[in-house]
Amino acid sequence: MRRLLALLAFVAAPVFAQNKADLQPLPAVPPPPPEMAPFDAALEPEVTIKKRENDTVEEFRVQGKLYMIKVTPTHGVPYYLIDNQGDGNFMRMETLDSRVRVPQWVIGTF
Repeated sequence: MRRLLALLAFVAAPVFAQNKADLQPLPAVPPPPPEMAPFDAALEPEVTIKKRENDTVEEFRVQGKLYMIKVTPTHGVPYYLIDNQGDGNFMRMETLDSRVRVPQWVIGTF
């Protein structure tokens, strides 16, 4: 216990020895840089929502090109149809997860 108190006193000594007169104010924060690229509304996705009797379909388009469809059934789990290649062939995915899994092994426990 005495060693711990001695160690804490040794570590805290520079904090108490600091002179308040030596402190200087921080410089003013510079303004944020200008935008890298101007805002282009054409690159924002357009979402069209269609409600049917058994499901809701959301179509996502950029510059008029359909790239993703989200289907939400009234009873069940939503799923996605995604055009990864841009060729009009859609692949069904249950989530938007990339499914890349990094191995996580336990090396040692303490």
